[in-house]
Amino acid sequence: MKEKANRKSTALVKKLGLGLFLAAALQPAIASEVREYRQHHMQDGALVIDTSDSQVTLTPLNSAALEVHYQREGMKQLPSFAIAPKAAQLKADVQAQLSVSEDALRLVLGDLTAVIHKSPFAIEYQRNGEPLLAEEHGFFANQTMRGFRFALQENEKLIGGGQRVLGMDRRGQRLPLYNKAHYGYTTESEQMYFGLPAVMSSNKYILLFDNSATGTMDLGASEQDVMQFEAVAGRSSYIVVAGNTYPQLIENYVDVTGRQPMPPRWAFGNFASRFGYHSEQEVRDVVEKFREEDFPLDALVLDLYWFGPDIQGHMGNLAWDNKAFPTPVAMMSDLNKQGINTILVTEPFVLSTAERWDSAVAANALAKNLAGQPKKFDFYFGNTGLIDVFSEDGRDWFWNIYKDLKEQGVAGWWGDLGEPEVHPSDTVHAVGMADEIHNAYGHRWAQMLFDEEKAANPEQRPFIMMRAGFPGSQRFGMIPWTGDVSREWGGLKPQVELSLQMGLLGFGYTHSDLGGFAGGEKFDRELYIRWLQYGVFQPVYRPHAQEHIAPEPVFHDRKTRNITREFVKLRYRLLPYNYTLAFENSQTGMPLMRPLFFDNENNLALMDNKDAYLWGNDFLVAPVTDEGAREVAVQLPGGVWFDYWNDNQYGGDMARVKVNLKTIPVLVRAGAFIPTVPDMKNTREYSSRELRLDYYAHESAAQSSGYIYEDDGVTADAFAKGQYQKLMFAGERSDDATRFTFTREGDGYTGAPEGRSIELVVHNWQQVPTAINAGEQPLTIVNSGKQLTDNAAWYDKRAKTLHVKFAWDGSALPLTVSH
Repeated sequence: MKEKANRKSTALVKKLGLGLFLAAALQPAIASEVREYRQHHMQDGALVIDTSDSQVTLTPLNSAALEVHYQREGMKQLPSFAIAPKAAQLKADVQAQLSVSEDALRLVLGDLTAVIHKSPFAIEYQRNGEPLLAEEHGFFANQTMRGFRFALQENEKLIGGGQRVLGMDRRGQRLPLYNKAHYGYTTESEQMYFGLPAVMSSNKYILLFDNSATGTMDLGASEQDVMQFEAVAGRSSYIVVAGNTYPQLIENYVDVTGRQPMPPRWAFGNFASRFGYHSEQEVRDVVEKFREEDFPLDALVLDLYWFGPDIQGHMGNLAWDNKAFPTPVAMMSDLNKQGINTILVTEPFVLSTAERWDSAVAANALAKNLAGQPKKFDFYFGNTGLIDVFSEDGRDWFWNIYKDLKEQGVAGWWGDLGEPEVHPSDTVHAVGMADEIHNAYGHRWAQMLFDEEKAANPEQRPFIMMRAGFPGSQRFGMIPWTGDVSREWGGLKPQVELSLQMGLLGFGYTHSDLGGFAGGEKFDRELYIRWLQYGVFQPVYRPHAQEHIAPEPVFHDRKTRNITREFVKLRYRLLPYNYTLAFENSQTGMPLMRPLFFDNENNLALMDNKDAYLWGNDFLVAPVTDEGAREVAVQLPGGVWFDYWNDNQYGGDMARVKVNLKTIPVLVRAGAFIPTVPDMKNTREYSSRELRLDYYAHESAAQSSGYIYEDDGVTADAFAKGQYQKLMFAGERSDDATRFTFTREGDGYTGAPEGRSIELVVHNWQQVPTAINAGEQPLTIVNSGKQLTDNAAWYDKRAKTLHVKFAWDGSALPLTVSH
């Protein structure tokens, strides 16, 4: 029997070509430990298998995703935090087909097939009949550790693990799974605020370890052909997701873990934020300064001084310091009248000296010690307890505070220190010990806020910014940031990597404290400008820092103000483009920042690029991260690209882009339509009544199209309710003419323009057109830009751009430019 098991196992290794299975399974001395199939049955759409040492449940979640849950008698299990309730409810709708042979079971979902070998027991996964992934030994467990082992293929690259600064390919790394603050990080960090127990493979699968406990993810570090997930406790399950392309893979993944709802439109505006504003008068003065300096502003963030005059000693008060903020309700009302939304920081710690300590204890809101009393411990801010967000009592007590603040006029929440920053192992929560659920603390906190916000205000979109969470937290509207980054060039360098890594696993709004947060002895103008320039092309525009150097551009010298003002205004002009990225993310999970390899999936070298990225489909951005740079080498994924600032064209594998202090490399895809609107004071003034479309004509892009999505910016689920408009445009080049079409979809929304004035700007146009017709109406060709009005066109010979202006009522409209 031992020899037979060894022969089958060796044959399986050769068959899969996916690396070696656990050596123990091949050693006669311990062959008794080899797992064997016993029997199986179907239950509620899931395949349940009894083996010699465990029960294994394979649950289809969609046609390309499968949950695999190993259970042993007496081994505690926690519920899944990663799987969205919708995915769990719809699992029975997946039409999985099971076939059984003497040696194996085959569970076919559609795009994904699980082949379950009986002896020795092992599961391999196939996509379209080709090997994708295989358990090596699969599940293992003892008294102090549980987890899984998988085989790695040669040359396979692995992205994942969440926030780390290690390069894009994390293969060869051993990564701690324990959310932990890393104050003042720069160009290297293996453990940070928001880890993710998941990887995305260059072979186009995602593997998620659905376990919230303290652990490790070993990506071929200890054994180069083995990927091992380890945890001290928690749920012993994993989820495998497949896709034929990376975007499809992400869509299949968020179909399981949940899609991020669209945030309010004001979340794409400019934020005033620092550590921190000390008084109501300071808040009012800062807002006035933004107005005086002509900087748009949509939100103001209050750090911990809103509830106490000092950094230490007041955490957990969670009530206004009335000496510093005597009329907070009136203050927030006044800000709101100006289109400015107030965001408050909150933390899950309640100091034993805080005004609310007795209330928290009486409400049974705090996590316990081993004697069943409120757990107290010391950390930087004082002697404290921790709110138990896993208990109903803790959530109810916490939410009632939020509810009161919401009624006063608070528009958004900033959840800080939610790793939790300090979390003693002997802390007892309602569902388990600290080390069992540590990595899901921020997740459960965000869920509480989201669920209660939706229950209280179902028509509104919550704004929830948090520092830590778990796979699936995006379905609660979580907007992560990259923590307390050092205010130096080394802090700016890893920001693209951090946002790309998080975005590929569901967290498309990951952003940084623009300008850097921690330290800095004196103001570095160049660094500051470079960081804020990059900020235009990332999800949230929020300069934030320790206050000894002002994070707000309005408090710096004239040159700094003039350069950053133009970039902040550009951020607002690009709102129709950026808001459309948010819509796409809400529908498919596509991140707003996308890696270059999305454009050329066969070029694995692009997967290593952590210095440039796609902002949506049509921008390629490379932040300037070196002091004194005058030229930046930008890797290209193929195709033709235009310099956004001067229309220079680039192709091939590399572009060498000249820069000065007023520019960073921003390239536009040939054939792209880039929509912009006029300047505004804040997003409340947004309107596409006057819409500019820049079309980048090139012979390599004979056909192209684009669209923008619009709604009222505030209504939850506006698209599902039909309260939206899509403005769609396409271009097609031929020898005699370039033909454009403009169409509209959707019933409209409150505030939608009845008609629009469109200025189509065609770049790379070489001559005055012979004729232009909008529908049946010929347009007048004028001699200067000053003469350009509706139903007219002007050719700028110097810039080689054709400007065509026309009125559009939303009905289908063809526009022909004859060569």
